[in-house]
Amino acid sequence: MDEKFKAKALRRLNIIKGQLDGLKRMIENEKYCIDVIIQSMAIKNALSGIEDIILENHFRTHVPKQLKNKKEVAIKELLRIYKLAKRK
Repeated sequence: MDEKFKAKALRRLNIIKGQLDGLKRMIENEKYCIDVIIQSMAIKNALSGIEDIILENHFRTHVPKQLKNKKEVAIKELLRIYKLAKRK
């Protein structure tokens, strides 16, 4: 993984870890349900951001090589990700 993308992903994961800890405390302290749901949705969005970083890394590092040497593998992987994303 490219160091720039790795650093971004790890930084965001640390933020998400803090958000998860906060969410746990909110539930333990029986905070207002809507506030808990909003926090949970923020965590989902943050995870989606991690996916974006990793996908961009893949496009910039692996896909160009695959398109030269293993074009069918690249196409199958991209279609698989596309189909998974559509299920959301």
